[in-house]
Amino acid sequence: MSGAVRTGWVPSTGPAAPAPARRRRRWLLVATVLWAVLLAALTWTSVRHDPPTVREQRTLDQAGPVVDRAVGELARAAGAAGLLELGPARIAAGCRVTPFADGARLRREVGVLALDGTERSVLAGLAERLPASWRAGVGSGLNGPELRADAGEFVAVQGRPTGDGRIRLTVDTGCRPVGAGYTAPPATGDAGAVAALTAALRALDRPAEAAPELITAPCPGGALARTARSAAGPATPAAALAPLAGGIPLLDNPPVYAYRAGTVTVLADLTPDASRLTATVGCPD
Repeated sequence: MSGAVRTGWVPSTGPAAPAPARRRRRWLLVATVLWAVLLAALTWTSVRHDPPTVREQRTLDQAGPVVDRAVGELARAAGAAGLLELGPARIAAGCRVTPFADGARLRREVGVLALDGTERSVLAGLAERLPASWRAGVGSGLNGPELRADAGEFVAVQGRPTGDGRIRLTVDTGCRPVGAGYTAPPATGDAGAVAALTAALRALDRPAEAAPELITAPCPGGALARTARSAAGPATPAAALAPLAGGIPLLDNPPVYAYRAGTVTVLADLTPDASRLTATVGCPD
């Protein structure tokens, strides 16, 4: 027999996988299953009992009342003499809540009087009269002073001068799930707004509408702010409204003209492409 040793031969060393390694994998599997069950239970409890914590969880129908109340707060802060009009709700669909879910955003606007040179002081006064929880403040924007505030529930408020004697305040939900959709507050009564609107239409030689668009917002005290709105037809010189203003308009910056008729503020925006008339009754002082 040869005494040579065969190279490359590895003698057997017993089982390939020790028993402790198998037990460790088994416990990891059990722990993973238990964690998944616990996570599912916590998720179910959160959905059932916890309020949404980010905008993407709050639907448009949940945000709608917040927007309407914010418009009412802005109307109160502007005061009866400063409020020019309430804008209708605008819903823009087609935005993306997530890469996999469509959504929509709701916006409403409020027009406020701010004569040239008074824009910053008007915005500062508005900020002071808004709820403290809104943390409203006025700073410098790209094109002048800007108001920014948080109306709660991820509803943002912004205000900027428009350059024609007015400030536009915007209440915006941002993109969010539609849910059951937005329902506008009921338009009950008009508090004299329709009569003032009809008189302005006649002065401009325009036929009065049987049922003009009526826009409302709830005032903090429980009343309603109201705007009656109508297309004014082709642009007409605002001088025709001067007799109704008694010679003392609130704003005379063609093509924009505004005046008070008792407790109603009438605004004529007589631009060629979007001529309209509004008559507005604000929140009680």
